Amino acid sequence: MAAVWAAAFPVVSSLGPHRVWGASACVGYLCAAVAVLSWRSLGRAVSVWIAGIGAVLVPLVVLVLTGGAQSEVGVVERAGLLTVRQGTPYLADPQAVVEVTPYLPGMALFGLPGAVVADGWEPLRYLGDARLWCAAAFLGCLWAAGRVLGARACPRGTGQLVGAALIASPVVALPLAVSGVDLPLTGLLCLALALAARHRPVAAGLALALACSLKWTAWPALAVVAALLAHRAGLGAALRGTGVAVAGTVLAVLPSALLAPGPLVEQVFAFPTGRGEWETPAASPLPGRLLADLGPFGWYAAMTLLAAGGVAVAVSLWVRPPAGLVPAADRLAVGLCTAFLLAPAGRFGYLALPVLLSVWARLAEAPSRVAPARSRVVATGSAARPVLVGGDR
Repeated sequence: MAAVWAAAFPVVSSLGPHRVWGASACVGYLCAAVAVLSWRSLGRAVSVWIAGIGAVLVPLVVLVLTGGAQSEVGVVERAGLLTVRQGTPYLADPQAVVEVTPYLPGMALFGLPGAVVADGWEPLRYLGDARLWCAAAFLGCLWAAGRVLGARACPRGTGQLVGAALIASPVVALPLAVSGVDLPLTGLLCLALALAARHRPVAAGLALALACSLKWTAWPALAVVAALLAHRAGLGAALRGTGVAVAGTVLAVLPSALLAPGPLVEQVFAFPTGRGEWETPAASPLPGRLLADLGPFGWYAAMTLLAAGGVAVAVSLWVRPPAGLVPAADRLAVGLCTAFLLAPAGRFGYLALPVLLSVWARLAEAPSRVAPARSRVVATGSAARPVLVGGDR
């Protein structure tokens, strides 16, 4: 199925980077399928790595070397350069839609390496590609989340195979190769959920602050993490985590809010919701977009439904707070799906974020449900016999 899905991109997509990814990923997935059928003992492991090479490594290298990318990669890199030069990532008077920066100031961090090497040695400039740093942040967050949950980031055997398969899957491989800007947000949300599930409110708040300073679509996670902390560690922990998250976000956004309040509001909030001077390219035919296309009444109807969906998710958190990592990830995924479907502007690709959250949570929790068998010697009278304790009793 992955090969068929990838094969559609060179045929139907009008975006060059998507066509490059589709052609390479299709070959990789087909070769991976052949490997599974050819080698019974090593087929699964070999197939995962082949899929990763074809769907991630090859298209990423080709696109970085040729400069092929979705427009948001250039937006992030420009944001980093503007932050160095003027202290804020927003142009005061953008002349085209590609000059709009619809992200919060934290996203400019991934453009800073490009600003540093912009005038350097030509081969070194490739290291300034924002996708490389977005991918590094994403993988680093997943590694850290695995350590927090008690699993090794790359354990031998099944854990390593499952992690590699997740990265090689289309839901991660496509954005990683062509854009990558949503991956740090996803990784930070995974890390925040893992920290909250392990009763670490301050660390969870810091991870949330970083996520919420990238894009305001991360803000629903504040309520989910607070509910999880309240259920697992008490109201005090929830308040500490939320306070750290809000304070950190304010500190990250405040300089740009003071230096360029008008451009920040216009580009970060008005533009993505279809109320800015420039029309957003996020125009997939989702319900909210279809309503907004009907005119002002349709736009207000979409916003009303969006608000109602947010209230419904908030009520569900109050009535039945999530008790663990998987329920919390699912609740956040539901909230994000509601937002993406009912927002006046959006893309089908945005739905990859909630899907990835739910899948990752289940994969991350799976190892902890299987307790390793251990042998312990128990003395009974004058004799001693081994007793097996753990998951295999």
